[in-house]
Amino acid sequence: MNDFTLDERLTNDTFPVADLPLCRVLLMNDARYPWVILVPRHPAIGEIFELPAADQQQLWREATQLGEAMKVAMGGDKLNIASLGNVVSQLHVHVVIRQHGDATWPAPVWGNGTPEPYDLEGQAHMRDQLLAHIQTLDV
Repeated sequence: MNDFTLDERLTNDTFPVADLPLCRVLLMNDARYPWVILVPRHPAIGEIFELPAADQQQLWREATQLGEAMKVAMGGDKLNIASLGNVVSQLHVHVVIRQHGDATWPAPVWGNGTPEPYDLEGQAHMRDQLLAHIQTLDV
């Protein structure tokens, strides 16, 4: 994991939050949803099957545990976990908390509506919430 570099688009569209044992946690710059992106800190990986088996399991643990903590704390109606990679080929997993009646419900968050960037206060608040959730994980 020494040569890990974050894809430029992920760098431009997110804010760093923390590092878990495998993944860098990024906050998506769209205040319409509680939305994080997990990026395994492996160089040149584009697909989950390219990870060693233990890291595949670790990725799932990190995504599901963080997603559950966010859903419970933020009162979400649905947890969406997805790995797409159609625009950004670097392996990354979206963890999005959805609520009935949110900005694009029930459609997917990708390509729907206009993202609403965080202001500094909103970004700091969400980052603090995420850090509190991360401290409770058993990953």
